[in-house]
Amino acid sequence: MLKKSAGHRDKAAKVPLPQGFGTIWLTVALDLVGFGIVVPILGRYAERYGASGLEVGLLFASFSLAQLVFAPILGRLSDRIGRKPVIMISLLGTAIGSFVTGAAGALWVLYLGRILDGASGASVAVAQGAVTDLAPPSERPRLLGLLGAAFGFGFVVGPALGGLASLGGEHIPFYVAGTVALINAAVAWRRLPETRPAHVREAARHAATNDAGVKVRLWGLAVAGFAAIVAFSGFEATFSLLAGDRFRLTEGGIAAIFVGVGIVLVGVQGGLIRPVNAKLGTQRSLQVGLVLNSAGLIVLSIAESWSLLIVALALLTVGQGLVTPNLSSLVSGRVPDHRRGEALGFQQGVNAFGRVAGPALAGVLYDRVSIGSPYLVGGALCGVALAVISSKK
Repeated sequence: MLKKSAGHRDKAAKVPLPQGFGTIWLTVALDLVGFGIVVPILGRYAERYGASGLEVGLLFASFSLAQLVFAPILGRLSDRIGRKPVIMISLLGTAIGSFVTGAAGALWVLYLGRILDGASGASVAVAQGAVTDLAPPSERPRLLGLLGAAFGFGFVVGPALGGLASLGGEHIPFYVAGTVALINAAVAWRRLPETRPAHVREAARHAATNDAGVKVRLWGLAVAGFAAIVAFSGFEATFSLLAGDRFRLTEGGIAAIFVGVGIVLVGVQGGLIRPVNAKLGTQRSLQVGLVLNSAGLIVLSIAESWSLLIVALALLTVGQGLVTPNLSSLVSGRVPDHRRGEALGFQQGVNAFGRVAGPALAGVLYDRVSIGSPYLVGGALCGVALAVISSKK
């Protein structure tokens, strides 16, 4: 019996990637390369137009708020007309937003560019929808994890490319990001498969949009996802302050730690998630990830030695690597097939709002309460997310 079970697992481990997944992965990776080009330099770029610290913060928030509004709309549209056309719309909108930002002559034009980019920024959620179209439920966490590895690729390559492009002038990186989006759109037009069957699109067009049961299930997961993303984004926003105040790290040292975190995230989402999910299942894997996140944040709040810092970052990074794809997999599995794009877009919008609220909350706690308080609160928020997830069977 044991030999038979082991053979069954070996066979399952050799399940090939579905046709078209590689193109979807490349589309997301290139999109995030463009995002990674823009984000590190946007604040300094805005200062040339007289932006204050508050206005820079609002500039970043405008992107996320636009995404909060439009990601569910574009997700619903992808359910009805197909994933490929909406990904094309998103990539072209990103290109226009980047070009507008690069050509800005006033601060309000920067806001316009970021709002355009945020409003069209549903490509990740729609790509997740495409992956769930291709894969059975048992394979979705693995494929969503591999898709999550595209984030690490984008955030390693993007800032490096943006730094090189900025040598030609402050506006050049935005033109480069727009060009990357246009090239990505051209490649997607030729190679990206349409994963949404015609009969499912037809069902989505005729389905009612006021299913109260679906909304209740989504709101429960949305609360959990929001709490988890507020906790993790608060860590991302304030860790450089903690590293400087407690460990006297320079910008180079902090950047090296974030690169290491990114590499571990890619490893977890690309390789570890499949065996963990095979043993525990999607919901329990998500619960384990939230426990690790909570533990990592609590340890980080008291870490004053390198050994505790390494333990905290390891717990937090592995935990986040398990949380993100498993949460998306649960969202996709708790709605009808014809509502998956809308549901994943809704999740992306809620996550975007969490990325606005998390850094703001963590910054206030860091300045007004104590150095460790953002991470204690973050650990408690992960506990809230765990309680919500555990109550959803």
